[in-house]
Parts: sequence; structure tokens; C-alpha cells
Amino acid sequence: MADPMKIRAAMAGDKVEVKVLMSHEMETGQRKDSKGATIPAWFIQNVTATWNGKTVLSAEWGPAVAKNPFLSFKFAGGKPGDKVTVTWTDNKGDKRTDEATIT
Repeated sequence: MADPMKIRAAMAGDKVEVKVLMSHEMETGQRKDSKGATIPAWFIQNVTATWNGKTVLSAEWGPAVAKNPFLSFKFAGGKPGDKVTVTWTDNKGDKRTDEATIT
């Protein structure tokens, strides 16, 4: 798998806008390979974003999310220099974490 995530966090007025591009194949479990065998499901199940130890986003995803998903959200309270941490876990137990500094 390539870099697990690319994160940008920037002030947008009085809120922080976070943009995350996650690298993941996101298989639904419904496709078949060239031999006709079902390709097992493999997708991001949980996404969590924290700022100063406080959860600002918590999401549960399923197999219908596209490959290499993009996520954008805003939250109040952040300031330049603070850190935003994003963690995802897939249905096979793989977990990735990355962080960005608010600009």
C-alpha cells in the first residue's frame, strides 16, 4: 500500500477545514477475479480524527466507499500550530495513523 494518507488542515474563517486522501483498495467482496473466484471484502471500517486529544470526527464506513477515499470536514476551536490526527482501521485489522499541523 502506498502512503496511507495525505492530510491538510487549514483555518477557514473561525473553523478548521481538514482534507484527507486515504490510500486503500476498498474491495466490496462482490467482484470476481479472472478465475471466477470472489475477491474478499477489504475496506476501511472506522475513521477517527482528533485534535488536542479530543475526537472531532468518528465515522463507520462499509464496502460501498470508493477506492482511495477522500474525506473533508470542518470543526471549531482549532488554531494554527495545533495538530490534527486521523486514524483509520480496515476490516482486516490494518490500522494507519497520520497527522497534520493546522496552518
